[in-house]
Amino acid sequence: QVQLVESGGGLVQAGGSLRLSCAASGSAGIANLMGWYRQAPGKQRELVALITSGLSTNYDDSVKGRFTISRDNAKKTVYLQMNSLKPEDTAIYYCYLLRTGVTYWGQGTQVTVSS
Repeated sequence: QVQLVESGGGLVQAGGSLRLSCAASGSAGIANLMGWYRQAPGKQRELVALITSGLSTNYDDSVKGRFTISRDNAKKTVYLQMNSLKPEDTAIYYCYLLRTGVTYWGQGTQVTVSS
């Protein structure tokens, strides 16, 4: 069983920055895939960014050039550096982990960007 604990959300003005962290515990191995999804009110959950164990990354077009995903395999932690935030980035951000075919989700952290 894997537990994911997120931190770093909050309220920021447009143009500001936030850094999200997600630490995995309870797993004896390295996750194949870690990343972030988000869900805005009244919308479906959508992909933000993913990173493989080999540090290959994938981003949604809406965040390319503004967000950077990274991970520390030794710490079993994934990060999301969010710069130049926009009001449309407001959502609950969920940490995601895929390991040996099983998907795990964090509890979510709120990010609110004011205009």
